[in-house]
Amino acid sequence: MAPDKMLAVHFDKPGGPENLYVKEVAKPSPGEGEVLLKVAASALNRADLLQRQGQYSPPPGASNILGLEASGHVAELGPGCQGHWKIGDAAMALLPGGGQAQYVTVPEGLLMPIPEGLTLPQAAAIPEAWLTAFQLLHCVGGVREAETVLIHAGTGGVGTAAIQLTRLFNAIPLVTTSSKENIQLAEGLGAAAGFDYKKEDFSEGALKATQGVGVNVILDCIGGSYWEKNLHCLAADGRWVLYGLMGGAEVNGPLLSKLLCKRGSLRASLLRSRDRKYKETLVKTFTEQVLAHFSPGSAVQLQPVVDKVFTMAEIQKAHARMEANQNVGKIILEMP
Repeated sequence: MAPDKMLAVHFDKPGGPENLYVKEVAKPSPGEGEVLLKVAASALNRADLLQRQGQYSPPPGASNILGLEASGHVAELGPGCQGHWKIGDAAMALLPGGGQAQYVTVPEGLLMPIPEGLTLPQAAAIPEAWLTAFQLLHCVGGVREAETVLIHAGTGGVGTAAIQLTRLFNAIPLVTTSSKENIQLAEGLGAAAGFDYKKEDFSEGALKATQGVGVNVILDCIGGSYWEKNLHCLAADGRWVLYGLMGGAEVNGPLLSKLLCKRGSLRASLLRSRDRKYKETLVKTFTEQVLAHFSPGSAVQLQPVVDKVFTMAEIQKAHARMEANQNVGKIILEMP
């Protein structure tokens, strides 16, 4: 391959996983304050599926290559870099796109060191999922000590991160998921209880677990189909944090009156569309407050949960697995 080329995941038209393939494309060059990262591994997110389906365009100026997080080694420093990064350093990065390729450019403020003891594939499971969970709990939800947090999709990438971060904040996580095995996995990560949404009413389970008080915060990536049950189990003055619409965007019924009765607040949040300054501040805060807990010997030991590792050539299988909701934790893509 020519030195100015690289391999990247590509699709020519929106559609199913079968539209994905690996293509030779131009290798990017780092701009002012950017670092070129040689990617070892990336991870899949729901945003990748939506983008592939033609439902979620990258933010203006971002790469149209899939991939919102990556790990690897610094290959080149762009002009004006002020940080401590050196060529060859191992790093992981939060991205607006471009991670599912052999190289990606990253603003230096969106790079994080890889915690001691973690492999590059494990590190690739951290940036988007853990920063999303941290933002939802800390910045948007304002979770306080001893509060109860209901985490939907509790065994997905964001969910498994949110369980552990809730415990780090000395709060109490509850989760919805499917299957007895997934509930046991969530409890192993620190969940106080789990509810199989396919077999039981999670809102009744959450009320029982809180002695009828209800949950203080809900992390909701489902949306429309859960609104009534969410409000049923939301505590007075509770915060319902919406960050996805896997269950649809339509609401039919008295949502506003029920929210008013609970004095509840509905807070919507996305991370990908945030500006660079916001993301850099978030990365800095996460690095200072959370990152050390991934290393051995921490009083509260955090761990990225890796579901399965695929090669870049297996990109169709990787997307199909996530689309079928078969993953527990993060699906990782290794670069050649």
